[in-house]
Amino acid sequence: MPRMLVVKAGETFPQVASTLGDFDQLFINAMGLPAEQVDVCEAYAVDELPDPSLYRGIVVTGSHAMVSDREPWSERLGEWLVDVVHRELPLFAVCYGHQLLAQALGGEVGYHPDGPEIGTVEVSLTANGQRDELFGLMPSRFRAQSTHYQTVLKLPRDAQVLASNSFEPHHSYRVGPCAWATQFHPEFTPDVMRGYIAAQEETLRTKGIEAASLIAEVGETVDAVNLLRGFARYTLD
Repeated sequence: MPRMLVVKAGETFPQVASTLGDFDQLFINAMGLPAEQVDVCEAYAVDELPDPSLYRGIVVTGSHAMVSDREPWSERLGEWLVDVVHRELPLFAVCYGHQLLAQALGGEVGYHPDGPEIGTVEVSLTANGQRDELFGLMPSRFRAQSTHYQTVLKLPRDAQVLASNSFEPHHSYRVGPCAWATQFHPEFTPDVMRGYIAAQEETLRTKGIEAASLIAEVGETVDAVNLLRGFARYTLD
């Protein structure tokens, strides 16, 4: 059976994990794969990452850590991701993974100058996105779940921007033939998004952001979820 690897870069909030699942389960659910077809590696808890050539596809999750802190486990994962890209193995990196991949390939990551982006947001495909093998199957404008404080301030050389909005110019990019990355969370359901907003209510209040209004505006993001299903078909079929 061809296998998928989910690389966990962190753990979600306990109140989300206990009712809706941790990051690995959210990705497995979103890709529509049986659990026995997926291996999970906790990158922050191992000394050595697995041989990527053993897998048909690799997904990297988000994290509550910050890429700019350059923790040893994160730097090790970044080097591993560069190897994955050079081998031209199918890769889909999300949020922390999206930022870490960009940094490891020579880009720049830091705090977004306008603060956090959180909630259900609208994203538009670029011309490159409309031509992309994976993203080109989506509508030109779609909704996605987002929660991030840091961002890719500068993309690595040769990266192609696939999707953006007025707040986040690098919501998605591709490097090489089959390494995709999204700042938004295609694995999040509306319930997960609401849980994330609720868990950050106090922090958001200090930034002048009202959690209740964000929660009221959370909606379905079917097209974004379909990206992960499309990636699973691309890699495993």
